[in-house]
Amino acid sequence: MLDVREIYAEPAAALSPRGREIIGRFPGARLIEVASHWNIPHLHGNEGNVDRWVRVKRSTLVLGVRKSLPVRPNGRSADWIAPGASNGCAMACAYCYVPRRKGYANPITVFTNVDAIAGAVHRHLTALGPKPEPNQCDPEAWVYDIGENGDCSVDALISENTADLIRAFREWPTAKASFATKFVNRELLELDPRGRTRVRFSVMPPGDSRLLDVRTSPVADRIAAAGDFLAAGYEVHFNLSPVVVRPGWEADWAELLRELDEVLPAAVKARAAAEVIMLTHNRELHEVNLGWHPRAEEVLWRPEAQQAKRSENGAVNVRYRDDLKRAAVARLTELIAAHAPWLRVRYAF
Repeated sequence: MLDVREIYAEPAAALSPRGREIIGRFPGARLIEVASHWNIPHLHGNEGNVDRWVRVKRSTLVLGVRKSLPVRPNGRSADWIAPGASNGCAMACAYCYVPRRKGYANPITVFTNVDAIAGAVHRHLTALGPKPEPNQCDPEAWVYDIGENGDCSVDALISENTADLIRAFREWPTAKASFATKFVNRELLELDPRGRTRVRFSVMPPGDSRLLDVRTSPVADRIAAAGDFLAAGYEVHFNLSPVVVRPGWEADWAELLRELDEVLPAAVKARAAAEVIMLTHNRELHEVNLGWHPRAEEVLWRPEAQQAKRSENGAVNVRYRDDLKRAAVARLTELIAAHAPWLRVRYAF
């Protein structure tokens, strides 16, 4: 997954205890001082990096200090989006929204001030008090997504940031951490989350995953890990994500749902819930993908079936037309009811 050769680091990040720990994990890497983790000219915004898209993710790491610590409302995956302890990913999913802001390269940026991040969440949680009523996020706890712009399972290969956050949440009885992942990191089984962290394994038909989920764990491995994570004290949910509408998609999703029904232990099925997330794409990412993975765009970029969508951060993306999306969500809901009726859908987007 990682063969780090270069570490770009803000001075304060490199000198921090977490920064020194990370640099020590990769003793052969060249350390390069940068003024800002967001402004590395030959890395960010460099079109020449398109043909090195995956290599950069594997060999480059960025260390920074997170300066803003907002806790934002969500209401879908979680009640709140926590300040992320990272940005970017070593995996290379062709539909990932994170590189839209970074430009032509999307390696992991690790923020070394995780104590400040945990402190911001704790202050926010304390001000909220107990959750007044159940909602689709959780019946009792305030749920904080801690991995909006990365994959916490992969981040745990680099530093203790993920472990520190899981340990923090297990001490907060009115909150849960939550993160989606496409990587099975069994080291997380040792962290004793005590039910205060929700892992959402993202799954899709294996054929779609082999095409689109570049450098991720096989879907079968994610499904097989669910029982172990539940036994280790995690809450285990699933993301049916993204749902890509293309010829044969219904049959392939039906087969995947039958596999979930056949393979998952009864204890997982009794507690599981799912999010259904339809594909959202972006013209700029489409252009990037044409430079390194054009086959993916044969199913991701379908102008005849898509319409413009302005996201919460102001970016103009594309999603399936309203009529097509409604029909696809309804059809997938029917397939869930037929093949995995135990799987509660928390929301479909």
